[in-house]
Parts: sequence; structure tokens; C-alpha cells
Amino acid sequence: MAGDILAEIVEKRKKDIETHGITFGFPVPKTRTRKIHQFVPAGKKCTILEIKRASPSKGDIAPNLNAGKTAQEYALAGAGAISCLTETNYFKGNLGDFMQAANALDALESEGKSVPALLRKDFLLNADEVTVSFRSGADAVLLIARILDKETLLAMAQKCAELNISALIEVRKDEDLQKLAFVAKQVPSDYIVCGVNARDLRDFSIDLLSPAKLLGKIKRILGEHARVVFESGIRTPNAAHFAGSLAFSALLLGEAAAKNPAEASNLVSAFCDAQSTKNAEKWLSLSQKMAEKNEHRPLVKICGITNEADALKAAQLGADFLGFVFARKSPRAVTADCVKKIAQSLSASALKNRVLLVGVVVDTESEESRSAVQLAQSGVLDFIQLHAAEHAVISGDFNADIPHFCAVNISSADDLKKIDSLKELGEPRILIDARNGSQIGGTGTMICAELAQEAAKKNKLWLAGGISAENVREITAALHPELLDVSSSLEESPGKKSHEKLEAFFASLSQ
Repeated sequence: MAGDILAEIVEKRKKDIETHGITFGFPVPKTRTRKIHQFVPAGKKCTILEIKRASPSKGDIAPNLNAGKTAQEYALAGAGAISCLTETNYFKGNLGDFMQAANALDALESEGKSVPALLRKDFLLNADEVTVSFRSGADAVLLIARILDKETLLAMAQKCAELNISALIEVRKDEDLQKLAFVAKQVPSDYIVCGVNARDLRDFSIDLLSPAKLLGKIKRILGEHARVVFESGIRTPNAAHFAGSLAFSALLLGEAAAKNPAEASNLVSAFCDAQSTKNAEKWLSLSQKMAEKNEHRPLVKICGITNEADALKAAQLGADFLGFVFARKSPRAVTADCVKKIAQSLSASALKNRVLLVGVVVDTESEESRSAVQLAQSGVLDFIQLHAAEHAVISGDFNADIPHFCAVNISSADDLKKIDSLKELGEPRILIDARNGSQIGGTGTMICAELAQEAAKKNKLWLAGGISAENVREITAALHPELLDVSSSLEESPGKKSHEKLEAFFASLSQ
């Protein structure tokens, strides 16, 4: 989606306030009539289900929903909180929806049922809008750090504390964290919940690792027990399970719940019941490494490593990952003992903490695959790369708790659907490679630039195939990949790296 949609929304909102006032013409009560409900209680995971008619990226989602009925359905499905969008121009919501939802929840409560907190989700711009939200029945309001200067954000958070409701402060960039730190010094933590949106509000693209990248930084500001919400981008129970395994306090579900409220309980239980896994731990660790990374270059995976000398050289030059092929027919195949020796050499040279080890698997049913999985379970390998085995994840044949990512071969626009399928399952990164006949990986074939660009719109680009010292700067400038996977172009012969080519590659990448 071209342009900065968030900036457009804010500008239209300012004009609407000038025309209609901060109540947008709705008869908001002069005083609050409902009791306050706690938003995202500490120490208990919960989901925030969203009342949402439309969005800029998806168009109409549930244009004819009844906000009151939907709020009651969400409450009965076990929602820990309910978010109601009140922005009109792009999301087709309004304060009328919000007050209808509040009244419906009060009706349930009068019947003796427990009801969740109610969040007003909008692009609020000043403290007076917080007061209007409170009078309308809000238990919490969304404050988007990106659209507010730090003094305004502070005034709005202070107003929340004064009214005894919560501020859900949404952050995404380091500048947002600076604003959060400014507010946190002056507003008690009891009134602050932090949210990280997996959706970039400039163009509405989704990155499932964006929340994980900031989790550690947020906890350094708000404390280890900070309440942090994973916002948006989750559409299936599998994806909700992945988010739930990442140690977030809550998950905000928008489109998935709004489209099918009857399925909301499955999403709720998938998130709330999820426990931490080795897969989640590795992705959290990698995400935070990526967030701290200052180099303006992609991550680099040197694949097809078969010996200690090549592994040490690649690590010394700055490789972020080393790939080991567990496929008997490959000229770059390795054994478990070989990988263990290489890992020991890296540890002895103090390089192990600088590089992650990846086992590349093609056939998940093979003896080689089982060997790689055992190495991952024991901690020798950091990740399993399921190369051209995306069906194993989709069908559930592969244990998703094992640290892993998938690689898919892309030769046509139809192949791009594989990325969508994997993202639906909560796979945060997918490596794309070209296809050369029946050969999988190490082909030296470059993916079509147009297909790579389309893949980059779907997910942060992890790219393999045909990358060399001669073209890496051009590829990086054109496609802005997050990770480059390089193998055959750096070899003297299959399975043996040229140290001169490795040096030339990293020199080119750093220019």
C-alpha cells in the first residue's frame, strides 16, 4: 500500500475534530455511569478481541456487525478485554459502537456474569479525548506513540491515571521507546500497558517478529513484570499459539475475531494455553539480537559448511548463521559427529556466541533429519531449516516446538502462496530460494527479481540463490533483504569453501 496511511488517518481526524468536535457529534454522557474494569491484569495471560468493521488494508471485514451483540459474544468466549474501533473514515467505527458495546457488557454483568475491560481503540490526539473516552465507558485507551510528541503522550497518560483507567501505549521504533521511558518516569506503572503492533501503520505490512524485537527493551524500561501486548497479524490458532509462547501478557486479535466471532474461543485458548518452547526461546533471542544489531547490512548465512576451517573462517568474517546440510545425496552432506566437532571448535575459539548453527533438512522422515533434530534438541544446532519441506509444517508432521524456519522454492507467482500459508501458521520468517529442476538448494540460480520483490511485500525477505561477491551490493540495494543465504558461489568445489571468496563477499557486503 503506497504512502503513509497513518499520516492520512491523523490528518483527516484533525479536520473531523475541527468540524464535529471531540465527541464527533455523539451524545456522550457528562459523567461516567459504569464501573471500571481492570485492563490486562498482571500475572495472567489474556486476549483482547476487537470489534472492527473494516480496515485500510482489508476493506470491509464485518460492516454489518452489531457492536453490542459482538461484545457479548466475545465476553462469553473468554476474552480478557474487548477493543472497539471508533475511527470512522478508514475503519467505519464510531463512538456509538463503543457505547453500545459498553451497555451490552453492563447488561451481562447485571445478570451476574463476569465481563472484560473495554478498550477504546482510535487515533487519539489529546487529553480531552481521554476524558471523552472515560465518560463513554472506556476502561483503557490506545495511545499511539508515533503520532504523539512526548509531552502530549505524557499528558494523556497522566489523564488516564487521574481517571483510574489504563493507557495502552503502542510502540514500534526506538523513538517510541524514548517516549515510553519519558512517560514511565512520571506515571505509575499500574496505569501503563505497552503494546507492539506487528502491523506497520505506515503501509499495513505485517512482521510477526516486530513485537518480539522490542520485548526486551520494553522490560528494561517498565521492569521485568511489564504488561506487554502482541498486537495484530494473528489470524489462526496456530499463529496465536506462537504468539502465546513468546511471553507476552496479552494478544490483541482484530480481523480474525471480527470476521468470525464464533471461532474466537479457539483463538483465545490457543494463546492463553501456550507455554514457552525452545522454538519461541530461539526466536526471542534472535529477535533481540536483530534489534540490537547496529550494522547496516543484512544478516548472512553461509550454507554448505562441511569442515572446521571453513566454519571458523566464515564466523571470523562476520557470518550470523552457518548452515549444515543433512541430506545424504548432497555433495555438501555432513554427519552429526562432524557438526559436533565444528561446534566444539567454535566454542573453543569464543566464536560460538557470535554465530547460530542451522541444520538444513529436506526429508523430514529421513535418518539424516532425525539426526539433525536430535542435535537441535540437545542445543548443538540452534535452528532446523526445513528446505522445500513446508508441507511438513502445514500438515503438522513436524514438531513446531523445535527451533526452526522454512525454506520454499519460488519459480512462479503461484509459489508465493506458500509464504501466505506458512505465515498463517505463525511462521515468522520464510527463506525463499530459486528452483533448478529437481535440485533443492545450492543451485547457484537466482530467483526472479520481480518474484523476490513480491515476496518481500509479504514478509521480511530472507533470500537464497545465486548470491555472490559480484552481485551482493546490487541485490542488497534493490531488495533490502533481512538475510542473505550464500553457498555455492563461495566454493572451490562442492562442500569446500574458498577463503578468498569468503573474504571478497564480506568485503563487498560492507562497502
